[in-house]
Amino acid sequence: MIPAWRRWGILNRLFLAQLTSSAWINTVSVCGMECRINEVLVHYVEHGGGVPLVALHGAGVDHREIEAAIEAIVPDTEYRRIYPDLPGMGLSTTGGLTCNDDVVTLLGDFIDHLGAGPVMLLGHSYGAYLARGVAARRPDAVLGLALLCPVAERSRNVPGHDVVRQDADAYDELEPAQRAGFEEYFVVRTPATARRYRDRVVPGTTLVNEAALERIFAGWTVDIGSSACSAPTLVVAGRRDSVVGYADAVELLERYPHAALAVVEDAGHAVMHERPELLGVLVGDWLDRARPEDK
Repeated sequence: MIPAWRRWGILNRLFLAQLTSSAWINTVSVCGMECRINEVLVHYVEHGGGVPLVALHGAGVDHREIEAAIEAIVPDTEYRRIYPDLPGMGLSTTGGLTCNDDVVTLLGDFIDHLGAGPVMLLGHSYGAYLARGVAARRPDAVLGLALLCPVAERSRNVPGHDVVRQDADAYDELEPAQRAGFEEYFVVRTPATARRYRDRVVPGTTLVNEAALERIFAGWTVDIGSSACSAPTLVVAGRRDSVVGYADAVELLERYPHAALAVVEDAGHAVMHERPELLGVLVGDWLDRARPEDK
């Protein structure tokens, strides 16, 4: 079995190749808030007010990818949506961090910093792996847990990268240097998914500290404990996910007895971009189940 972070690295290297693309160097402007936790400066953006929802992006990008997906499906009047840049990505730094368990500790401290009490915690890919660690270590801080295409310690039974839909005009708005990364990530290739990749995935790849991530990922395994997680949970996997597959996601039901599971046909690792309407229904149900009764 191949460690999940090395499998993700196949995709991540294509993202990182954009670092030398002149089309994207020095064109990114990110505004938001910052807080310092020990030696780490955490950059984040937030929108709205209400029940706090913290969403964690995957590896090799920044908060803008998951922000675009979640803002499209979560009500803007009931939830305080918070999107941090994970360490070594976006504008967040990595001082003192040596492994993924250190990142989990940092995220627990970040939730405390928000001062809003326990949060809805959602993660995509690598962000979902970290979210599992936070829920295990700090169950008091997590109202509900949503795992989208979750990476694990190792990935098995990963399907091939089979294209589901290929529109003739899918590449019209992409630079030539962006096409390979788009093809590696998406199995649904339309003008809409190409724009999402161009506008919300690619820019974050120019803000990656590759050396810092290699240091942290060398200590890949997250301690998720041995106890079942009692929080209302959602697990979503793409049936065509060639990065992490879906078999490991199905097995998570044993650890999360209050989980709803969806294995989505005709979607891959980019399920949150490829099937947004369905994801909106699934996330809406999860929010209803996890939302405190007095909120």
